[in-house]
Amino acid sequence: MDVETLFGSLAPDILPLSLGFAGLIIAFIALLHSASVRRTQQGQYVLMREKADLLWRELDDLRSGSAPGVSPEGQKPDNTVTAEERYRTEKHAYAQIWPEIWRLHDRLGLFLRSVEAGEPAGELRLEARNAALEVRRLLNTQRPFCSEQVAELVTHLVDTEIKAHLAACRYLDMLKDVSTQPTQEDRQNLQEKYHILYDGEARELINQLTTTIRRRTIQPG
Repeated sequence: MDVETLFGSLAPDILPLSLGFAGLIIAFIALLHSASVRRTQQGQYVLMREKADLLWRELDDLRSGSAPGVSPEGQKPDNTVTAEERYRTEKHAYAQIWPEIWRLHDRLGLFLRSVEAGEPAGELRLEARNAALEVRRLLNTQRPFCSEQVAELVTHLVDTEIKAHLAACRYLDMLKDVSTQPTQEDRQNLQEKYHILYDGEARELINQLTTTIRRRTIQPG
């Protein structure tokens, strides 16, 4: 058998093998690229987290008077501009969060009053829920620029208002559900629960949050 005949007989078999081999090479390259991208993204995430942690610690040091650059004699720090920028960053974070906190408290109050009055409350129920989700979203994005105390107070406040919202929703469901026949005592317990949560615990948390933000953002003199 001559050479041309040999290659002619092998040609139909070589083409699928070549395509398969090329596919393996492409898949291997894609795998290497994917691993490289994951390593790069992981490194960027770690770097951003470290920067956020450092900024948070510097903000707390600044508020407590132990920031680097402050002399024992009370002289102005060498990095006055940087300190002022950090202060404005923290203040800006609170300016973003506070209006939504008050909107949540207001919407929830309207919802609870509608429940008490026996008025249609479907729209207010949804508005209060969405307001709580918005506060949580803002806190997640602004948390690196807030003090630890403010972040904890906001988290506790949102959790408390959500509990009051759920208790009121359960109360409404009891009024509509005739199959389980809830007792008057069950409904009264739920009413007391959302009243205590909203008028007591949540109101106290708002007062604490107001005092803390004022102390950290309103400079004396």
